[in-house]
Amino acid sequence: MVLVGFVTRTHGTKGHVMLKSETDFPEQRFRVGATLFARKGDATVETLKVTAVRFQQGRPVIGLAGFGSIDEAERLAGAVLKVPEADQQPLPQGTYYHHQLIGCEVVTGNGDLLGRVTEVQGDGEASRLVVRGTRAEVLIPLVDEFCEIDVAIKRIVVRPPEGLLEVNGEWR
Repeated sequence: MVLVGFVTRTHGTKGHVMLKSETDFPEQRFRVGATLFARKGDATVETLKVTAVRFQQGRPVIGLAGFGSIDEAERLAGAVLKVPEADQQPLPQGTYYHHQLIGCEVVTGNGDLLGRVTEVQGDGEASRLVVRGTRAEVLIPLVDEFCEIDVAIKRIVVRPPEGLLEVNGEWR
């Protein structure tokens, strides 16, 4: 399952909820008829069907089957929303979902282990990898010029310009 968003709070009195989207395709992911899987804390997974959608200041506000009042919707506040990985939109070659990069081992072109990707910050051309090493966190711009990515083996080889790793502090 892949994270696509979080329920932040209720919205209005008709059982709608506001979301924090964690997907590059919110219009497709949160469309009427879409199925989402919600979990709040250690509770069991609940299947939800989207019945209404609108965007308010860029954030999805959705209605869900079986949620007709603010009281019913309130129990979803804080829920994590996921979809099956098979439902992912295909991406152009050389483009990756964040979840595909998180957990990848990162090594230099010389074979030095930097650590593992713990987060991807930003989107598109402004993305960077947050790599947790044994001594420090290293930030690496996610650009083709320095990163060779193989998600099949969960490995990223980086060839950063001289001095980039040192800017991040004591990484060895």
